[in-house]
Amino acid sequence: MVLMDILKRIYNLALDFMQTILLAASIFLVIYIFLFRPFQVSGQSMFPTFKDKEFILTNLITLRFHDPKRGDVLVFHAPPDPEKDFIKRVIGLPGDTVYLKDGFVYVNNSKLDESPYLKSDVRSYGGSFIKEDTPIKIPSDDYIVMGDNRPFSSDSREWGFLPKDKIIGESLFVYWPLNVMRVVKNPFSASK
Repeated sequence: MVLMDILKRIYNLALDFMQTILLAASIFLVIYIFLFRPFQVSGQSMFPTFKDKEFILTNLITLRFHDPKRGDVLVFHAPPDPEKDFIKRVIGLPGDTVYLKDGFVYVNNSKLDESPYLKSDVRSYGGSFIKEDTPIKIPSDDYIVMGDNRPFSSDSREWGFLPKDKIIGESLFVYWPLNVMRVVKNPFSASK
């Protein structure tokens, strides 16, 4: 009789443990699929804003309610290789005309103030898609994105427009390593 009670308690404990694990896994899956997803920075294309091997929490839900804004940092399926994910900053929005001249970005004939995230000596030169002093009008549902480390970034200058349907989400929070935890802010939204 005592052995049966012990076995019954072990069974109930194991059942409770399994239910707890399944509930936690279900909650994690819902959050991962619909709300937030971790992303690891790989490479130097967004330096100094993000460093290689930092982990970022990407918000999957906000872009369902509003379109990306200039200055947002997006994670997306890389147009040159959809198996890879890239992280870049939104420079041009649908309907904008963007061109590069003398190392600077111009949007709708105005020089873009990139001082909140680029050092003063950083220059943006053309590539195979966005050529120097050649205006490009962005189609609807497309964006122009660039890395903050312009000389070492594979971005819209090389491979063209970022289609909206390739966007995974908006970078929200750097959570690893712990000593650099911070909220990712849009420098244009924060100043308004």
